[in-house]
Amino acid sequence: MNVQVNLLEKFVIMGGKRLVGDVTVSGAKNAAVAAIPAALLAEGTCRIENVPQIKDVDVILDIMKYLGAKVKKIGVNTLEISCEKISGFSVPYEMTKKMRASYYFVGALLGRFCHAEVPPPGGCCFGNRPIDMHIKGFEALGAKVSIDRGIVEAHATQLEPAQIFLDVVSVGATINIMLAAVRVKGTTIIENAAKEPHVVDVANFLNAMGANVRGAGTDTIKIKGVDKMSGGTYTLIPDQIEAGTFMVAAAATCGDITVKNIIPKHLESITAKLVEMNVIVEEFDDSVRVRRDGSLCKANIKTMPYPGFPTDLQPQTAALLSVAEGTSIITEGIWDNRFQYVDELRRLGAQISVDGKIAVVEGVKKLSGADVKATDLRAGAGLVIAALMAEGITQVHELFHIDRGYENLEQKLKNLGAQIVRRDDGIEKEEAEVI
Repeated sequence: MNVQVNLLEKFVIMGGKRLVGDVTVSGAKNAAVAAIPAALLAEGTCRIENVPQIKDVDVILDIMKYLGAKVKKIGVNTLEISCEKISGFSVPYEMTKKMRASYYFVGALLGRFCHAEVPPPGGCCFGNRPIDMHIKGFEALGAKVSIDRGIVEAHATQLEPAQIFLDVVSVGATINIMLAAVRVKGTTIIENAAKEPHVVDVANFLNAMGANVRGAGTDTIKIKGVDKMSGGTYTLIPDQIEAGTFMVAAAATCGDITVKNIIPKHLESITAKLVEMNVIVEEFDDSVRVRRDGSLCKANIKTMPYPGFPTDLQPQTAALLSVAEGTSIITEGIWDNRFQYVDELRRLGAQISVDGKIAVVEGVKKLSGADVKATDLRAGAGLVIAALMAEGITQVHELFHIDRGYENLEQKLKNLGAQIVRRDDGIEKEEAEVI
């Protein structure tokens, strides 16, 4: 493997700087980590454009190479992947433990070889990651699935089409069943399917390779199996969570940011909440301008599957609400334990209490710099936003979480006027004050 992760890096941030300017959003992380394994289903060469340069993509590509795929980088954000000579259907634990989306290899390998052996996913630890809906789908397609000694094994002599109703709306299960079903003779139907933009994007990528998937983005997806899938060229959608993160950062710093390379419809839920908080949002064809002049108003938020408010923007918004006037309520509707970052926000002066899946945020006048650590990917982004608001210097440790999902975050923030540097943790705080 070639993935290098420095566990001892940190951001040193001087807060209080207003963010102003333009920022261009990278390709969608959640689409990329599903589309790349999907290339296993094609027996030609796939060209994927707008791929973000993030650690999760590095891990996925290492797994692809391990399985025998030929991967070629063309430019900064374009990949060519050839899967004509895949040499195996088993993925080692040392690779999958680094990320959640490794479970897409089960569906992709099952769809191509009728056999997959993949350890359960790793990634951020803010709740159990049950794959029961995935297993239900695979079994409905005729696979036998077992979990033995930490390995998910799925195999079948031949997969059969099925009608599958998901008891819980699951993005991962929806995509995984699509991957497993696209080469199954007959018509497979997924009911109560997830409707997230990256579900649609993966379906469109599969179709670009020769699959026949219809209805993605609705409750019901119909998949007519094809005998063979060739290669194709596809451009991934922009990352709605990165876009939302910069929108929140603009509001947090009383800034004025134009976020480019976006699909405004994907951001409707965060746009609506920002407007409710007294933030000015102007939408254009493929960009959005976010600015704030006055004080922030309180708001209540409940995370839900798309088109509801995304759970992946919950920590960033909590940081923003920590300085809003009044009391805000955040209800987490997806994960059991996504408020682990709250203790870190409290170090900066936030007043937040948590009871199960509900957080009560009492707005304070200001935050103050302190040492904090990223507890997961999106929590890390929330802490960076809090640090940008806080008076004085904040050090955000354990950046490997943030690097999993944001491409060049510090450089993009610097370009907007933030005072932020990346350091090894051995450098003392006093040395970093030169920023």
